[in-house]
Amino acid sequence: MPSVKRRVAVLLTALVFMSACLLLPSPVAAQSGLTKIADGVYAYADVRNMSPANSFGANAGVIIGKHGIAVVDTLVSAREADRLIRDIRALSALPVKYAVNTHWHLDHAFGNCRFAAMGAAIIAHDSEKDKLALHGPATLKNPQMYGMTAQDFADTTIAAPKLTFTDRMTIDLGGQRVELIHVAPSHSDGSLLVYLPDKKILFAGDVLFTGYHAFAGDGDIDGWLKTLDYILDMDVALIIPGHGPVSSKNDVIAMKEYLITLDAKAKELCARSDDVAYITAELLKALPPRAEGAHLIQGNIVYKYLKKN
Repeated sequence: MPSVKRRVAVLLTALVFMSACLLLPSPVAAQSGLTKIADGVYAYADVRNMSPANSFGANAGVIIGKHGIAVVDTLVSAREADRLIRDIRALSALPVKYAVNTHWHLDHAFGNCRFAAMGAAIIAHDSEKDKLALHGPATLKNPQMYGMTAQDFADTTIAAPKLTFTDRMTIDLGGQRVELIHVAPSHSDGSLLVYLPDKKILFAGDVLFTGYHAFAGDGDIDGWLKTLDYILDMDVALIIPGHGPVSSKNDVIAMKEYLITLDAKAKELCARSDDVAYITAELLKALPPRAEGAHLIQGNIVYKYLKKN
């Protein structure tokens, strides 16, 4: 079976070639460069022209309470984390107490080092606590595998999570409760949800891709569907996906339909052929239309359904 590093390589290499033409979110852009989702809640969302310079379009969130700040995902590098920190400082001088990784993939976690240096506690699910330390250094040594250069990773070091949990964890920022929830293995083993119950806002990480094809090479489809059903039962009004614009439950339903079709059709095609180009073309015909990320389909076939090295 291929290594986790190789499978993630397919994801990020494909993202290099992607461009985003997604709809603008209904919340308004803040002067900092972050989008204001609600009072004290901001995010990067609907990032366009995806490249290493904008963390391949990965979203990130900022939650500001009376006593401190929590960041949801830290982008791809020290340089990108510096951009996020500058935008945070345009909003608040409060200390960043927590940096939550919705999952360990580099576009969401390699900026950890900057937040750890600020004294923030890096949080992730138990099942992901060792993955950055195991696979991160090799990624930094081989940036070309991800369409990046050594300069893109300048000053980037691996900062693994120091604080982990199994099912649930609650953060109190002072007047703002943040719930961290792990339902089941989904996009990755430890993909988690970040929920603000008082504001009915959810940061879904890569459990939700809106507007383009999803990477499922590390995915557990049954657990992923279970997690999407969990979201549909939540009291949520606005959802920030891992990639794409601010979303709603309609996008969660679309994601569920997408995964069901992907899994069934990929299994059917791979049972009778190992021609990746043919399977990719047929899958794209069968899948619900998505404007972006067609390159990810080939990675899903190779690293999940054909399981070739």
